[in-house]
Amino acid sequence: MTEILLTSPPRAVSAAKHTQLTVLTVNTHKGFAFMSSRFVLHELREAVRAVGADVVFLQEVQGEHSGHSASVSAWPDAPHYEFMADALWPEFAYGRNAVYPSGHHGNAVLSKYPIVAHRNRDVSIDGHEARGLLHCELLVPGHQARVHAICVHLGLKEAHRTRQLALLCETVHNEVPADAPMLVAGDFNDWRDRAHRVLAGCGLREVFVESQGRAAKTFPARFPMLRLDRIYVRNTRSQLPLSLPRRPWSQLSDHAPLAAEIVL
Repeated sequence: MTEILLTSPPRAVSAAKHTQLTVLTVNTHKGFAFMSSRFVLHELREAVRAVGADVVFLQEVQGEHSGHSASVSAWPDAPHYEFMADALWPEFAYGRNAVYPSGHHGNAVLSKYPIVAHRNRDVSIDGHEARGLLHCELLVPGHQARVHAICVHLGLKEAHRTRQLALLCETVHNEVPADAPMLVAGDFNDWRDRAHRVLAGCGLREVFVESQGRAAKTFPARFPMLRLDRIYVRNTRSQLPLSLPRRPWSQLSDHAPLAAEIVL
């Protein structure tokens, strides 16, 4: 099922040409530190702001939680993605993946550029883990073609991921023009490195694989051993991985973030 969500009205696009984007992806762990009840959303927001990314991909971002809002100190009044966006990212989109009695969480994209369309595709398999693909279309100054950004969170089971990767490729083929710039980032849970070959079939290249030969280790954040998170691109001129400091990130989530500079 595809969920269509409304965004704020598009802002005017500057005539100045801007072809370099900094992108960041991070699993927010619903605002709590890894293996801890410590609420770290305020610290996480400051760490995200310090990167200065133009487009931010968030996974496991809390949309609403009635229990935590009543009991956790400093819980924001706004949804977490809106709180994270604050004044730096005037545009944001959210796609609910998991819904439960106390609230819901999912994926979000924060953008310094207008988000002119977005839709959330439910890729949950057989009613198990709630997963989704949040597909946004951005207007970037200097580019007539819309930039497509897809925020990804895939399942823990390999059989589920195999089907979800096929659904991602289906989305790319059916919804993204062949010549449009595209960014695909998020938590792939792909610890066996199976996604690269599948996504190459729809023209996607992973930034860290192209630069360093292998995907980056991101899990667990304090001592990364598994290569779970990715940034893929298509129809870009160049891409360069960015090095982020171990701290404070290792204290803010179970996943380390990834960042890259993308030239359109």
